[in-house]
Amino acid sequence: MAQRRAARRRVETVASGVAELVPDPDRDTAFTLLLDGAPQSHVDLADPTYLQFEYVRRIAAAIDLAAPPGRPLRALHLGGGALTLPRYLAVTRPGSAQRVVEIDGPLVELVRRELPLPERANIRVRVGDAREAVTGMRDSGYDVVVLDVFAGARTPAHLASVEFIEQVARVLAPDGWLVANIADGPPLRHARAQVATIRAVLPEACLVADAAVLRGRRFGNVVVLAGRTPPPVAELTRRAAGDWFPGRVETDLDRFAAGAAPVPDATAIPSPAPPATLFGNRK
Repeated sequence: MAQRRAARRRVETVASGVAELVPDPDRDTAFTLLLDGAPQSHVDLADPTYLQFEYVRRIAAAIDLAAPPGRPLRALHLGGGALTLPRYLAVTRPGSAQRVVEIDGPLVELVRRELPLPERANIRVRVGDAREAVTGMRDSGYDVVVLDVFAGARTPAHLASVEFIEQVARVLAPDGWLVANIADGPPLRHARAQVATIRAVLPEACLVADAAVLRGRRFGNVVVLAGRTPPPVAELTRRAAGDWFPGRVETDLDRFAAGAAPVPDATAIPSPAPPATLFGNRK
């Protein structure tokens, strides 16, 4: 069995580093995508609704609540990886029109070749920079925008400013939602500044994260749901509490931001690098 899994492992150099597709030892049709040793995506080809990473399940829960069950959505994914969430949405909301923007062309080709997309999935992948792509898109074209872009293990500075969020808000429908993945650790300066930045443009918001991350005890993911109408806090809270690894929904974002100011282009910086030991037990 170990030899068969090793034979299915793929390692290639792509634009953003060394990509590895590692078979899941517990699920015969599943793979984890690593970039330079850091886990980026997990995909089960036989069951795209299986989401292994907890922050991805939190993003999916927010997408689930964006419209009644089964209704197709117009979705824009900034950051592609192994296309986990586009696959999920294609199965849970058939007929959804989805566009993915991923800067790493060789990675896109690797994923398309080794992890084929579901049949009849309306998923278009564009190779390019997320901000440049959004700037050229039409107004109000999407119901959901998922922001999950990492260069290595850090979100680039030009995707962490008010000016960029203004462009994202422009392409969102009036009742649309931005779902953003923010990675940070103690003392959460970047996450607090990003919450302030997003709310300066899309003021109705909440966030979901592990309680230990919110308390500043460890590095992790903060998922922000933001728009122009109140978020579905009660249902999101129920789903977060019922997860394999329960999360907490925070609605008092003035308190969470703790006086942080929105970040303009002139002072934007990348998200902090994760601790060197964070992924050591996942390789």
